[in-house]
Amino acid sequence: MGRKVGGREMDRQGVLPVRYEADEKGITTSLAGILPYLDLAVASKLVASIRRHMGLREGGWDDVSMVLTIVLLNCAGGTRVADVEQLERDPGLRHLMRRMQLSCLCRRERRELERQWKKAEARGEKVRAFPSPSSVFRYLDRFHDAKAETAAREAVKRAGRKAVIVPETEALRGLWRVVQDQLAFLYARIGGETIATLDLDATLVETFKADALFCYKHFRAYQPLNVFWKELGVMVYSQFRDGNVPAGYAITEVLVRALDMLPKALTTVQIRSDTAGYDWDFLRYCAEGKHPRFGRIDFAVGADVTEELRKEVARLAATAWAPLVRRLADQDILTEQEWAEVEFVPNAAAHTKKGPTYRFVVTREELGAQQTLPDVQDERPQVSLPFPTMEMTAKDGTARRYKVYALVTTLEGPGDQIIWWLRERCGRSEEVHAVMKNDLAGGTLPSKRFGANAAWWALMIVSLNLNVTMQRLVLRGTWVHRRMKTIRFHITHIAGRFVYHARQLILRVNPHAYEELRRMRARIIELAAEPAG
Repeated sequence: MGRKVGGREMDRQGVLPVRYEADEKGITTSLAGILPYLDLAVASKLVASIRRHMGLREGGWDDVSMVLTIVLLNCAGGTRVADVEQLERDPGLRHLMRRMQLSCLCRRERRELERQWKKAEARGEKVRAFPSPSSVFRYLDRFHDAKAETAAREAVKRAGRKAVIVPETEALRGLWRVVQDQLAFLYARIGGETIATLDLDATLVETFKADALFCYKHFRAYQPLNVFWKELGVMVYSQFRDGNVPAGYAITEVLVRALDMLPKALTTVQIRSDTAGYDWDFLRYCAEGKHPRFGRIDFAVGADVTEELRKEVARLAATAWAPLVRRLADQDILTEQEWAEVEFVPNAAAHTKKGPTYRFVVTREELGAQQTLPDVQDERPQVSLPFPTMEMTAKDGTARRYKVYALVTTLEGPGDQIIWWLRERCGRSEEVHAVMKNDLAGGTLPSKRFGANAAWWALMIVSLNLNVTMQRLVLRGTWVHRRMKTIRFHITHIAGRFVYHARQLILRVNPHAYEELRRMRARIIELAAEPAG
């Protein structure tokens, strides 16, 4: 009997008149929208690429099972290895994963696997569709080479340095070849793009691992250096690094690795970076056309406001500064900043008279009067600003204090357009980093072993690029610009029930979800049939 609340008899399980019951026989799922991701993994040749480039096995689990498990974990919203158990608890998803494992095998292998499952179930053993968390941990450990890491760190210590780039293992390089195949698939079906704009930017991944090193913000972290392809919205490459490695350290090596991963049909590359890219070996590599395939690579990179550059900026007349205007399609927005081009040739750029021309463009923004704290008599500055400032003459002839920013570029055209082009990197770059660390599982690193964390980070990027492929080629329209959490709310977390009818497995969902999933699957079938290129 229930109890009465407000004159109504209520169920004892809760306040509302609803009773919970376990559905032990039905093959239900709360992740019906994950099926299109499995479809796309096959249609985009991701499964085939994993088989071709990777050769690890942990217990009875091959690379395809392990990689897809971590990819689905990212797509479903899991953040830790332990969250694999939540996938295993979903009856429908477990049933779907077992069916997919069978579909990827030939007839003889399929029958052998089914025979093994039946024997295990006859013995009363539970046959898992997803690997256990301990199996996933052991698989990630296969990407770690303790001897190579120790040797690299000892070599750096003997050289008197602190920053070390831990070499990638062969297993991790195989995973990046999988990412390269993802880029080729997406690029071949989007078409029309001959220019790739690459944004180089590092991000801090905070961690409490005892072996992690302190970053410049004074907390333990890792600091991957990422190469983002702006036009396609995908991550090309990311070098996993210790937290104490400066973003600009060995940046040319990262760029070369990313360029080698780009599709062969691309003809032109442009680079954008903050001051981490202000390394003259890196800039000369781009400007002097040293890459054998792309040759000269134009760039716009934030420049350090050195003492020499300050002197040249101070020589500018007040009339040399022009207002910085943001020109949109329907209006012009006047900002509070001004810009000017400076004739400045640093010593590092002047090693040859026939070298490329480097342009320096500077912006300034007037700072408001610094407020004095009450009852403080000290005349020294009370605030240390985190950006360079200079005293300069305003157009009305008065001396004022300005915030100063500089960039160096090899691009032609008006300086203000180059400024806005470089600034386009900022918002998008931070958004992608937020997706990687918050929407996906990149923000929770699973291991104390460097190689295992590097593999977890790379697998997150495989998931990121798979989702971008889903947005651009399958969902399309306004979905291209939506965050992962929105896709989960509308598509991934749809309830469904699997039933068998006429020897066919059928997924039943609500009518609205049915129309969306049917449209997605039709588009994925088209993608699988389309020739590459």
